[in-house]
Amino acid sequence: MKKITYFTLIVLLSCFSFIGKAQESNGRPMYEIHSMMMYNFTKYIQWPNNGSGTFTIGIIGDDDVFKTLKSWYTGKTVGERKLNVVKYNSVSEINSCDILYVSRSNSKDFESIQSKLSNEATLLITDKQGLGKKGSDINFKLVNNRLAFELNMASINQSNLKVSKQLMNIAILI
Repeated sequence: MKKITYFTLIVLLSCFSFIGKAQESNGRPMYEIHSMMMYNFTKYIQWPNNGSGTFTIGIIGDDDVFKTLKSWYTGKTVGERKLNVVKYNSVSEINSCDILYVSRSNSKDFESIQSKLSNEATLLITDKQGLGKKGSDINFKLVNNRLAFELNMASINQSNLKVSKQLMNIAILI
C-alpha cells in the first residue's frame, strides 16, 4: 500500500471532524457527506486489481448520492484509474464495481447484494444500523449525533481488500 503522508492523514481527520460538526449544525446534506467520505475512502483502501482501466462506484437506491458523486468526482482518478459512477435500480443490475453504496431505502436487499458480491473485491458501504455486524465492509452510523463509520475487518479481508492503519484508527472496528 502506498505510504500515506502525515499531511493527508490530518486532512482526512479534519474532514471527519467537520462531518460531525456539519451534522450537528445542519450544514451540508448527509448525501454530500456520504459522497465525500466514499471518495476519501479510496485513498485508504487497496484493491487487488489496482491496474489500469476504470474505477467504478455503484449506487443502489439514493439518487442524491449518485448525482453528487457523478458531478463531483467523475473523471477524477483513483490511483491510475479513472473514476466512473454508476446507478443501479435493482439487485439484478449490479455487476462488477469497486465500491457499492447501498442506501438505507435499499437495505432490505442487503443479503441478496452481499450474496451477489461474495466473490468480488468490492467495498460494500451501507447506511443502516446493524448492517456492519451483518457483513457490510463500512457502515455509516450516528454516534452522539455525529456521523461515524463502522469497519468490519472480517468482511473486508474476505473481499481481498487492504485497509490502511490510519483508516482503522478512526473507525469503529467490528
